[in-house]
Amino acid sequence: MKTVEEFIEKTKMIKKGEIIGVGVSGGSDSMALLHYLANNQHKLDIEVVAIHVDHGIRENSYMDADFVREKAGELGVRFYKFRIDALKLAKDKNLSVETAAREGRYGVFNTLIKKGVVDKIALAHHTLDQAETILMHIFRGSGVAGAKGMEAVHDNIYIRPLLTTSKADILEYLSENQVDYVDDYTNNDTTYNRNFVRNVLMKEIVKRWPNAVSAIAAFGQSVADDDQYINSQIYTDAMLFEDKLVRIPNSYFLYPNAVVSRVIFKALKGIEIKQDIEKKHIEMIKDLAINGENGSRVYLPFEAIAFKEYDYITISNRKKEEVQLNEPFKCGEFEVSGFGTVVVKRVKDFTQGEGRLYIDYRKVPKTAIWRFRQDGDMFTKFGGGTKKLKSFLIDKKVPLRQRGLIPVLADGNEIYAIAGVEISDKVKVENVPTAYMIEVRK
Repeated sequence: MKTVEEFIEKTKMIKKGEIIGVGVSGGSDSMALLHYLANNQHKLDIEVVAIHVDHGIRENSYMDADFVREKAGELGVRFYKFRIDALKLAKDKNLSVETAAREGRYGVFNTLIKKGVVDKIALAHHTLDQAETILMHIFRGSGVAGAKGMEAVHDNIYIRPLLTTSKADILEYLSENQVDYVDDYTNNDTTYNRNFVRNVLMKEIVKRWPNAVSAIAAFGQSVADDDQYINSQIYTDAMLFEDKLVRIPNSYFLYPNAVVSRVIFKALKGIEIKQDIEKKHIEMIKDLAINGENGSRVYLPFEAIAFKEYDYITISNRKKEEVQLNEPFKCGEFEVSGFGTVVVKRVKDFTQGEGRLYIDYRKVPKTAIWRFRQDGDMFTKFGGGTKKLKSFLIDKKVPLRQRGLIPVLADGNEIYAIAGVEISDKVKVENVPTAYMIEVRK
C-alpha cells in the first residue's frame, strides 16, 4: 500500500478538512482502506467516518455490522449503520440482486452527501476490481465508456484511493498491521456475475497470463486517456438542457461515430443517466436520429425515453407520473407537473406576450373545465376552420411527448383554448372592455 499516498496526491482526490466516509462491508479490502485512512487522517488533515450498509441478503448479516462497529471504535472513528432490503428492491424494480444492492447502497451514500454528513465517499476498489469491471462492461457491450473502467474520482464525490493497489499488497498490509476482517460466503456464489468473473474467469486467465490484471487495468487507463482527449475536442454548445431533459440537434448525428457516441454520452450524463447505458442503447439513439420518423421513440434504462422531434432528438429522464387534471374555468392558477403553471385572470389591457392568450369568458360554457386532451376532441382554428385537436397540434409542431401534458379548456369534445398555444375562434375577444388572460409560466 506504499503507492496509496502518492495516488491520493496525484489525483487530488482528498482536500484538507474534508470528512471522508468510508464504505465498509467488513471484508478485507474495505477494512484495509478504513485502517489506512484512519491511521493517516492527521497527516491528510481529514476526518474519517465508517459507513456500513447491511443489504439484508444474509440472515446473519447483522454480525458484519457489529464487527465493523467494534473495529471503528478501536480506530476512534464515527460509525454509521444502514439497512436496506436488496431482495425486495430487486423484486419491486425487476432488477438483479447485485444491481438492487448497488442502487440501495449508493442511495444511502448520496443521502449522506446531500445532508452534509460527509464530504466524500471512499470506496475500496483495487486493480483486480478494475480489471473485472472492465471485462464485465465489455461483455455487456458498453463500448469505450465501459472499457475505461472505474474512475479514481467520480463526480468529485466518490473516490477510490486503492484503485492502483494490487490485491496482494492489500493482503500484505492487513497481515503486517494485524487488521482483522470477515469473509462473506456469498462472495463464492458464482450465480452473481462479478463472483463468476472473479472466481472462474479471472482465475483461468491469470493462470495463462500472470500479468493479466495489471495489463487490463493499464488498457483501461489508456482508453480513458484517449477518451479524455477526444472529448476535449468536441463542442456541444447547441445542446439544450432543461430539468431532466436534453435536446440534441439532428445535425450532430452527421459527425463520425466516435464523435456522435460521445455527444450522446455527454447528453445522458447531463440529465443524470450515468449507469447501465450500453453500446446497444447508443446505437438505438443514433438510428432514431437518422432513420426514425418524427414522433417515434426508443426506451432506455431507468424509464428514460428518447424522442425524434422535428429538428431534435429529445431525451427525457423524467419518471412516468399518473397526472390527473380537472380544474374549473375561473380566475386563479393551477400547476401541471411537467408543463408549468397556468394563470387565469381578468384584464383590461390586451398586451401581447409570450405564453399569453386572451379569451372572451362570456362565450365559454359554464360547464367547461381544464383537462388533458382526449380522443374525439375538435378545435376551431382562430380565423375559422375546424379540425381534430391532434391534427392541429401536429400542424403547430407540438412534440408528441408534450401533447398529453398540455391543459385544454373543454366542454365535451369542444376545445376552446389550448394553454400556451391558441384559442378557438369561437371565444375570440371582440369589442369587450375586459377579458380573461390565460398565461403559462414555466
